[in-house]
Amino acid sequence: MQLDQYISDLLYRYECVIVPGFGAFLTQYQPAIIHETTQAFYPPKKKLSFNAQLTDTDGLLANYIAKKEMIPHEDANAKIVSYVRFLFDSLHKGKAVEFKNIGSFQLSEENTLQFEPSYHLNYLTTSFGLSSFTSPQIAREVYKEEVEALKEKEPIAFTPERRTSTGWMKYAAIAVIGFGVAGFGGFNYLKNIEAHNYAAEQEAKSQIDEKIQQATFIIENPLPAITLDLIQPKGNYHVVAGAFRIKENAEKRIQQLQSKGYDKARLVGMNKFGLHQVVYGSYQTGQEALVVLRTVRKEDNKSAWLDVREL
Repeated sequence: MQLDQYISDLLYRYECVIVPGFGAFLTQYQPAIIHETTQAFYPPKKKLSFNAQLTDTDGLLANYIAKKEMIPHEDANAKIVSYVRFLFDSLHKGKAVEFKNIGSFQLSEENTLQFEPSYHLNYLTTSFGLSSFTSPQIAREVYKEEVEALKEKEPIAFTPERRTSTGWMKYAAIAVIGFGVAGFGGFNYLKNIEAHNYAAEQEAKSQIDEKIQQATFIIENPLPAITLDLIQPKGNYHVVAGAFRIKENAEKRIQQLQSKGYDKARLVGMNKFGLHQVVYGSYQTGQEALVVLRTVRKEDNKSAWLDVREL
């Protein structure tokens, strides 16, 4: 069975892919980076990791296998169990197990799974077509010394203008006297303008104060207060409590769950079989949903399952 190919297909779409009885492959967004030493550029990607503690099935892998191979869901689960048994047999014999384009496994001396991720594929679809590359550092030359040398070789000289007559001193003295007389008259004229402007400004302020004192601001019919109910965004990972043909039965189930303390219980619409689906809650990440699913199966409903879809 091409289990590694099925897992690889699902990693493009989901953040968590569980192999029941073996562990979970997790992806986390990593932004683009530039290596300071090698000047290599690496595009954004999904960073792969493995968690051996997440072994409870969520139905995702089995559903995908059943759909791809067109076999019943029970047969898909049986194939997964058989393949996991084969994996552990190989590991206990000291062999390394490789998942193509995902990574390799081997057992440590403490008999724990050691995972080494592969870097052949980038599972971030928005980075499709981008690859890493190295750009040499740009060398910038400084021309300061050359500029200083040019300044020393070609200094700028100022040559005074030659005068052919000294009669201009006479006219300059007359102009200074004329400007002094005109300046004295202009100064008195400016003083009169400033006094007039100040009186006008004070009169305007007085009129504005009088208008403000006479004005009243009374709202006889105030608008009623508005209350906004903000709906928090919900995730694409839904812990399902059941599906019902009759909507009234689904609503009764929601009331039962809410009375037990599951405040996030709600309807998420109809599934592909025309049944009204009731969930314990919807969550942003697969890890958060799996924690809730395990708790629900222990405390309330062993038949609860995880549905991954965008509403």
